[in-house]
Amino acid sequence: MAKREKAIVEEAHKRFALCEEAEATNRRLFLEDLRFANGDPDNHYQWPDQILRSRQEDQRPILTVNKVKQHNRQISNEARQNKPSIRVYPVDSGADKKTADIYNGIIRHIEQNSDADTAYDTAAEFAVDAGIGYWRVTTEYVSEESFEQEIYIRRVKNPLNIFLDPNIEEADGSDAKFAFVFQDLPCEEFKAQYPNAKQIGWPKLGGGDAWLNKDTIRIAEYFCIEELTDTLIADENGNTILMSAMSPEDRELIDAMPIQRKRTVKRRKVNWYFIAGDKVLEQRDWLGKYIPIVRVVGDEVDIDGKTDRKGNTRALKDAQRMYNYWTSCATEFVALQGKSPYVGPARAFEGYEKYWNNANMVNFPYLPYNDVDAEGQPVTPPQRQMPPTMAQGYVDGMRIAAEELKMASGQYDASMGARSNETSGKAIMARQREGDTATFHFVDNVARAIKYTGRILIDLIPKIYDTPRIVRILGEDGSEDHAKIDPQQQRAFVEKRDAMTGEIERIYNPAVGRYDVAVSVGPSYTTRRQEAFDALTQMVQGNPQLLATAGDLIMKAADFPMADELAERLEKMVPQELKGEDESPAIAQMRKQLQQMQGQLATLGQEYNKLAEGKDLDRQKLLIDRYKAETERLKLIYPTMPVPIANEIAADMGLQAMASPDIYPGGPPGQEEMQQEPASAGFFMPTDSAGLQAPDQQPM
Repeated sequence: MAKREKAIVEEAHKRFALCEEAEATNRRLFLEDLRFANGDPDNHYQWPDQILRSRQEDQRPILTVNKVKQHNRQISNEARQNKPSIRVYPVDSGADKKTADIYNGIIRHIEQNSDADTAYDTAAEFAVDAGIGYWRVTTEYVSEESFEQEIYIRRVKNPLNIFLDPNIEEADGSDAKFAFVFQDLPCEEFKAQYPNAKQIGWPKLGGGDAWLNKDTIRIAEYFCIEELTDTLIADENGNTILMSAMSPEDRELIDAMPIQRKRTVKRRKVNWYFIAGDKVLEQRDWLGKYIPIVRVVGDEVDIDGKTDRKGNTRALKDAQRMYNYWTSCATEFVALQGKSPYVGPARAFEGYEKYWNNANMVNFPYLPYNDVDAEGQPVTPPQRQMPPTMAQGYVDGMRIAAEELKMASGQYDASMGARSNETSGKAIMARQREGDTATFHFVDNVARAIKYTGRILIDLIPKIYDTPRIVRILGEDGSEDHAKIDPQQQRAFVEKRDAMTGEIERIYNPAVGRYDVAVSVGPSYTTRRQEAFDALTQMVQGNPQLLATAGDLIMKAADFPMADELAERLEKMVPQELKGEDESPAIAQMRKQLQQMQGQLATLGQEYNKLAEGKDLDRQKLLIDRYKAETERLKLIYPTMPVPIANEIAADMGLQAMASPDIYPGGPPGQEEMQQEPASAGFFMPTDSAGLQAPDQQPM
């Protein structure tokens, strides 16, 4: 065994032994709580072993009515409904808000591509049931034919396969110095999976029997932090760089240049080793600066220097055991009383045994009996005994145990969905919020873990996306888009005009600038969208005019077929000033053209009026021809205009037509037809005063 490899294995085994000693009690209780939370009538996990054996030997009832799982699911399902979402924001002058938005889009893509919801939900359920859960951040090649990698968030199916540095101080575990992810494989399976592995020897180290025995071999991923000393330098412009990131040639140049500032720093490096028994089968550097294992805890407190960790189950165990005991005793008490038998003289049943023997199984229309004996003496009729009665003490015990379950969890009837005296929505929500407050720390711990995941991702993304590429990003509403990333770019965000197409190209470099992470906890986007649609619909019912100015927003929040198409149509009818957007250059140029044409038409009208007074018929005819030409030109341009501008121009021309005498004896073309049309209503635009048909509308 090489000296370096031996030192790594020895360090790993010693640290593993340290974890086992520190976590022994918590891991034992974790398994007990997990079994208890998932107890049912078949596995009897909620009954202590000694009592279970005793009752089985005596053939006494052993009932399990699991109320703990209902209380736990109330918490974990609340976390599912209010999933925390990662928000990236810039924190220095080199960062850019648009690049932060790209970070958000990439992270949403990673979460969707990884089925991260499954990882988050699994860890949250373990934390609620037994005190702790985990998920991992990994990198994998896009395909077998590519060197590009993608980032994934993977669930941890069994939290007991994870060991994290027991000396962490931070709640999210971000300061962990080492971690293990292990699996015990049967020796034959190990040989099949790793045929090239050398002969595994017996490690003469602490805890060696846990790593290798005659039946299994423990394989482990071992992460460890190595702190390296580096030098940070800054030039006269304040630009900083680490000496380790420079080439030898650049270092020589730096030595010859005046340095503004210089200081020694500690840089974190994460090493990854794949260990089996006493052999290091593989090793490499992890690109990020954090160990990519995220933990979610339930309740965790330090008591006398020892960590006590638990979930929601621990406090409910005694009350649940009481409920199971009282339920079993009540069932046993009634069962031992037997069925309600018939009691009477033996002579009364003689000859009719087939009826009486089956009286409790067959619904006979009548039960015959002998009313006199052989001497002719009357026989007392058979009488049914009183039915079994329930002992009130057992019933009271069950009721008290159920109430103590609520008290221990802080979740009362309103939190569990039961009806109460409250009738108004606010009162009901206030009662439900009491239970949510009592267990909110579980949901908050999930949010804390997701926030740490965001920090791992923003540290990892620039190092994984280290070549120019087009990346897929997702919007908050799930809409898909793509962004161009160029790690060689000097700024976080630039816009360039494509020389071929003339289109603006946006390029991002997530490696420039510093970014941080926040999380927001609340309903999912789909839930908030439905709530917005309901609220906007109620507003329109009270104020129908709102549909004309906000109809597009209402339809965008809708989730029925063709809602998006309807939103696009309604958006075209919203005046530009209400949108709060600047006009595009093309629309601004069109508006300028139309204003010039309107001015020319107005000038022609004024000249015509002057000539009409002088009876210059030739000049009048010339002006009429010019007016016709301008009008025909306007007719050609008008259908191509956006609806809001077309409506505005048509209204303006209508006002001008009313304010000035017509230069046509019968009025402008189309005026008579327009007057025959009904007045406009809703979203329809009739033919305007110049005889023009509004864009995107059919003749009425």
